[in-house]
Amino acid sequence: MYDAHSENACIGSNGPLDSSTLLALSPLDGRYARKAAPLREYLSEYALIRYRTLIEVRWLQHLADEPTIGELKSLEPPLKDFLNAIVDEFSVDDAARVKAFEAKTNHDVKAVEYFLRQKLDGVANGQSALASFIHFACTSEDINNVAYALMLRDARQRVLVPALRDLGVELRTLAHRFADVAMLARTHGQPATPTTLGKEIANFVYRLERQTELFAAVRVDGKFNGAVGNHNAHVAAYPTADWLAITDRFLASLGLGTTRYTTQIEPHDWIAEYCQGLMRCNTVLVDLCRDFWSYISLGYFRSRPVADEVGSSTMPHKINPIDFENAEGNLGLANELLGFFATKLPVSRWQRDLTDSTVLRNVGVALGHTLIAIDAAEKGLAKLDADLATIAADLTPRWEVLAEAVQTVMRRYGLPDAYEQLKDLTRGRAVDAKGLREFIAGLDIPAAERTRLQALDPSSYTGLAAELARRI
Repeated sequence: MYDAHSENACIGSNGPLDSSTLLALSPLDGRYARKAAPLREYLSEYALIRYRTLIEVRWLQHLADEPTIGELKSLEPPLKDFLNAIVDEFSVDDAARVKAFEAKTNHDVKAVEYFLRQKLDGVANGQSALASFIHFACTSEDINNVAYALMLRDARQRVLVPALRDLGVELRTLAHRFADVAMLARTHGQPATPTTLGKEIANFVYRLERQTELFAAVRVDGKFNGAVGNHNAHVAAYPTADWLAITDRFLASLGLGTTRYTTQIEPHDWIAEYCQGLMRCNTVLVDLCRDFWSYISLGYFRSRPVADEVGSSTMPHKINPIDFENAEGNLGLANELLGFFATKLPVSRWQRDLTDSTVLRNVGVALGHTLIAIDAAEKGLAKLDADLATIAADLTPRWEVLAEAVQTVMRRYGLPDAYEQLKDLTRGRAVDAKGLREFIAGLDIPAAERTRLQALDPSSYTGLAAELARRI
């Protein structure tokens, strides 16, 4: 059963988890619990209740600072400190107290209000009106949408983006290390113009960095405008107050933009952008995992053995690329969920239906699988050694890949049917150095150009690949 103390111990920690993880329905809270732990501070139900509490307290404090709210006096420092402590010291035990109120009310946000009323009993220093302004003019969705905005923002900036950037650093290091290692490229799975191992890794550095920054830049918005988005209750209570400005300032104080036009719910368009941004990061990582898996299969990379690990239950020699496979599987799960969120959450019947509520409770699942995948990919990269001999052996005999260079120089000097001549010489045929150099010797091009072409070999025909890899 649920154990508040063991849950509290694992929040934000990678320490030991109790045996209840063996009974978890989700691997995020079972097998992968330690790896998913950094997200619990931001995306667990405890976190949701904590963020709701923060918003209720900050709204109360914000109203107290508004001169147009005459019945609510400015808060003295002891009371401000008390309210701040409710937020700053919010614990799993506090969340359990909120859940106890919810068991009676069958309403999760109203339970937070009752929790705060109880906390304020006897400490209002004569400001009897204070409790009346908890949840003032709010609909539950005002609290919930802002809570999810803060949860997703903080999980992104404090966990996911740093993890993606750390992975990028590891990839950049590899790109620089192998910048000059010439390798056979494969287009359509067939031998193609050579590249370098570092340049192929640099491609992923560039793509991942760009998508990470686009994901990090998605603006996080909230709405705080009442039951159907018109500030009806606000205006009924204080007709002359500038409620648009008041609520804009409140959201800005939390670091959020304002969604001005809404129904009862924030339309979640920004969440769709957020999910699609993370999906693009994940898609780059799927491509990376498949390429590294394939290079391991070719023998370009070898995974270092880890003592006591077993690759196969029957084949003792096996060292399988399990980290890249694990990452790919988790990325697929994450993207299926993120894609569903992006298309489902912005759709709600009339002024609202409740289908978004249960769906939003699963955003942590998608982000959890993403975090596990990033960790697995980074772990896989850390185990790899490049097999330079295998890479060179695959490239060295592939003289046919120089056909591109020869026919392009022939075009420069106006020789007729350059492409067709090299096609006849190389397509579907084994070509060696002697045969290609004899062909070059017969070309009617400047002698210096013939000498330059004859000096080429497959490992030197890499264009700017090394320079591009070092520049990343």
